[in-house]
Amino acid sequence: MTTHAVRAVIQRSQASLAQLNQEPGVNPKTVSKWRKRATVADIKTGPTEPRSTVLSEAEEAQS
Repeated sequence: MTTHAVRAVIQRSQASLAQLNQEPGVNPKTVSKWRKRATVADIKTGPTEPRSTVLSEAEEAQS
């Protein structure tokens, strides 16, 4: 997991991806991902409407 500060450093850095990948504890895929993004804010990746993992849709509609 990267912090806001680490993401900002990745985005501002003029170093190559290979150089940034040398940093301990930072996955190369993470460096590449944050380089492409316009913001350092996390993007919500979950469902837009949470669903129950236990109830069926019909049971969920009743409650």
